[in-house]
Amino acid sequence: MRTRRPLDLDTGSDPTSMILLDGTIKQCLEIGRTRLLAAGLVFAMAFLVVGLRLVDVSLLTDGNEPRLAAAPRSNALETIRADIVDRNGVVLATTLPTASLYANPRQVLDPEAVAARLSAALPELPGAELAAKLATEKSFVWLKRKLSPRQQHEVNRLGIPGLYFQHEPDRVYPHGALTAHVIGFAGMDNRGLSGIEQAFEERLRGATRPLALSLDLRVQHVLTEELAAAMATFRAIGAAGLVLDAESGEVVAMASLPSFDPARPGEADDDARFNRASLGVYEMGSVFKIFTTAMALDQGAVGLQDGYDVSQPIRVASYTIRDFKPKNRWLSVPEIFIYSSNIGSVHMAMDSGTPAQKAFLGNLGLTRAAQIEVPEVGQPMVPSPWREINTMTISYGHGLAVSPLQMVSAVAAVVNGGQLVPATLLKRGGGERVVVRRVLSARTSRDMRWLMRLAVQNGTGRLADAPGYLVGGKTGTADKLRGRRYARSARIASFIGAFPMDRPRYVIFAMIDEPKGIESTHGYATGGWVAAPVVRRVIERMGPLLGIQPKALDEEEGADRHLVPVNLKGTVFAAN
Repeated sequence: MRTRRPLDLDTGSDPTSMILLDGTIKQCLEIGRTRLLAAGLVFAMAFLVVGLRLVDVSLLTDGNEPRLAAAPRSNALETIRADIVDRNGVVLATTLPTASLYANPRQVLDPEAVAARLSAALPELPGAELAAKLATEKSFVWLKRKLSPRQQHEVNRLGIPGLYFQHEPDRVYPHGALTAHVIGFAGMDNRGLSGIEQAFEERLRGATRPLALSLDLRVQHVLTEELAAAMATFRAIGAAGLVLDAESGEVVAMASLPSFDPARPGEADDDARFNRASLGVYEMGSVFKIFTTAMALDQGAVGLQDGYDVSQPIRVASYTIRDFKPKNRWLSVPEIFIYSSNIGSVHMAMDSGTPAQKAFLGNLGLTRAAQIEVPEVGQPMVPSPWREINTMTISYGHGLAVSPLQMVSAVAAVVNGGQLVPATLLKRGGGERVVVRRVLSARTSRDMRWLMRLAVQNGTGRLADAPGYLVGGKTGTADKLRGRRYARSARIASFIGAFPMDRPRYVIFAMIDEPKGIESTHGYATGGWVAAPVVRRVIERMGPLLGIQPKALDEEEGADRHLVPVNLKGTVFAAN
């Protein structure tokens, strides 16, 4: 077996050799110790530099701009915002987490190259603008707020030093422009800036319980679609419509066209953001004859069997009031309403009197701004002073401008038994007590339901008749003011109706702004040709959605006979 020979350190008996060996060992140890100290010092200095840089980035600022590690952070409560839902719980507005892109320009080595690569990934960001931001001496600049997950992924793929993400909440509107004018929108800081978002800022911020609106998204879709179709057909500049629950005052649908994307309100023009349904005020034309007739009947100025000679135009100073399609004979009150006689309406208003007209319209809420939750509410244009000529023109819908929202609320009171119910955009609970105010008698309301039904069966509103739904209503066509004159070529065409007239549940209004006549309407662009069909189609589509089935023909005829006032049974009112 092979053995290892021990190292022989024996240098003999020479003491000098022993001393030299000991010195060599000590020298080696000293050199090693020195090298270790030097290495330790280098590492310590490196850690010190890194530590100082972290302190600089994290704690120090160069003015008002936040630094890299101090990117803006939202308060925990501010990141929470309650959902907004429709009456059936469908989400109309919600909050989702998102990422915003920012940069520390001090860490960007080549601003132009980085800007070019980033602009390729995010084409909506101009390269020159990005390069300018990245070339500053600041340590924090926003590049793009609220990126989509795909956009965030594209930026991450670039792997560019100096680019970072800040996570923040994003208000999302799943149905886009469909409910934009009602819901409104929130700003970059997630605070409401219009509509329900603004009106209920305190209720929504920091809350988790959804805010339930009175809207039914299904009906909202139907109304918006039909208004848009009419706009396109008649080459109109705008449209508005509402569906109101006649008993509860709940707004089931409210549409204004053109609309806008609430996620990008800055990209829309003023006209698109303007809410024609609640903020716009218009001279409504002959739909106002509903109020003139109801006033005269309610105050006893006329009865249903009374009438007037409408064969001669009415001349007041330089004004001449005439009928669109004159009958040139005596007309009863029902005929005045059915044939939409301006002359007959003026006679009824004058027999009622100016003070009575002013008070009656005021009681219906037509001379003051509508009371509703959203801030976008128009102030009606009321004549001052209210002269006799104003009483005449207002009787047929000129000289007083109101909003569509005011119209549906007032007509609901006319048909629901005479009670003015405050309109609301919030869903009302079954046991909620609502303060109502009587504005006309139940008998007048019953008579008006019959007259409105008659106007659809035999009058100017025939195209609004949805079989089986007992639709009643009134057409309106009003010339628009252009400076100090009315322009015959620029009109508001409208129809307001209710159904079923034996017990009205919903009031529906459709308004088309500046429609143009087409061949199928023989060149006409009136409320009867333009707006009445919109209401018919809305009723035919929304009825089944809300569980209202059309009556069979015999049931409809029976209900129609029941609507006729007792003292007029057997009287025939036929179109001629």
